[in-house]
Amino acid sequence: MTEDFLPINGTDYVELYVGNAKQASLFYQYAFGFELIAYAGPETGVKDRASYVLKQDKIRLVLTSALDPFSEIADHVNRHGDGVKVLALWVDDAEKSWWETTTRGAESEFKPKVVSDQFGEVKMSSIKTYGETIHTFVERKNYKGVFLPGYVPRKSTYTAESIGLKYVDHCVGNVQLGEMDHWVEFYEKVMGFKLLLTFDDKDISTEYSALMSKVVSNGNGYIKFPINEPAEGKKKSQIEEYLDFYGGPGVQHMAIATDNIVHTVSELRRRGVEFLEVPSSYYDDLLDRVGKIDEELEPLKNMNILVDRDEEGYLLQIFTKPVQDRPTLFFEIIQRKGAKSFGKGNFKALFEAIEREQALRGNL
Repeated sequence: MTEDFLPINGTDYVELYVGNAKQASLFYQYAFGFELIAYAGPETGVKDRASYVLKQDKIRLVLTSALDPFSEIADHVNRHGDGVKVLALWVDDAEKSWWETTTRGAESEFKPKVVSDQFGEVKMSSIKTYGETIHTFVERKNYKGVFLPGYVPRKSTYTAESIGLKYVDHCVGNVQLGEMDHWVEFYEKVMGFKLLLTFDDKDISTEYSALMSKVVSNGNGYIKFPINEPAEGKKKSQIEEYLDFYGGPGVQHMAIATDNIVHTVSELRRRGVEFLEVPSSYYDDLLDRVGKIDEELEPLKNMNILVDRDEEGYLLQIFTKPVQDRPTLFFEIIQRKGAKSFGKGNFKALFEAIEREQALRGNL
C-alpha cells in the first residue's frame, strides 16, 4: 500500500465568481436552502470584491463578485459568466500539500501563506488545474472563526429552510478534445488520485453526439472528479456547447448528496428550480432494469428522478437545467443507496434530455 502523500479530509468550500453575488446569494438561500453565515467586502476592509458564504450541512458555497471592473474577477465573469473558480480542499497541512503537488509538476497559484484574525489562523496554498479552475488547500485546525480571516458573521433577514443537502458528492470538469487523459494523469501523478472509472463514447452517446469521461478519486474516496471531453459525433455535443459558452474548460456540474431525494427535489421544484425532463417511457421498465427499490415509483416518475444500480447497490439522481443564462454550470442531486457509481444506465436518457434543451437553444 503506497502512502497517501496528499491526505484530504473533504471539500472545504466551492467558490463561484458571479455577476451579482448579493442577488445570487438570495437565490441559493431561497431555492437551494442554504443559510448565509459570513460576508467579506468593503465593510470588512476588502476593497475589490464582495463575498457571501452560504452553508448547508457540510457544504460551503462562496459567491464572489468584483467591485473593480478591471479586476481578475470581473474579467473571469465577463469571459465565463457565473462559474466555479475555486475547488478548495480541506487538508491537515497546506504547506506540505503545496510542496508535494508542485514538486510533482503542479503550477502554483499562490505559495503557502498564513492569514489570521482574533479567532486564530488559517494556512492556505493553491495550485492551478484545468482552465482557470484552482485547488486551494485549506488548513484550519488553529481557527475558530466563522469561515476565514477577513470574513465576518452575517445573517440574512430571509430565513432559509434546509432542503436536506448534505455534502459535495463529486465535481465534474469539462475539458477540450484530447485533454481528458492529460488531466487524469495530472490528478494521478500530481495529487496521487486513482482512476476509478472510464466511460467511452459507446457508454455515453446518442444518435447525434457522444463524450468520454474518466473518474479520478483521492485515497479515502472523499474527493471524486469526473473529467469529460467531447467525442466525435454527427452534431455538437453538450461538452462542446459548454466549452463554447464558458470560453474554455471549467466545472460543468456539482453533485450534491441528500438522504431523501424525493423531499429535496420536491422542495427545489416548489421553489422554482428547473430540471431536465426524461420521457415517461423511461419508467415503463425501470424496475426490470434496476430491481427492487425502497421508494415508490410514482413520486419518482412525477418528479423525473432517475435510478441506476451497480454491484454495491443503487442510486437516485436528477440534474437541474443550467442555473444561469449561459448553458454552463448546473447541479446534480444524488442519493446513494450503496451504489458507488455514477448512473451509467441513465446516460442515454440524460443525454437525449440535454440534446432536447440544446436544440431549443439552437446549439445542437
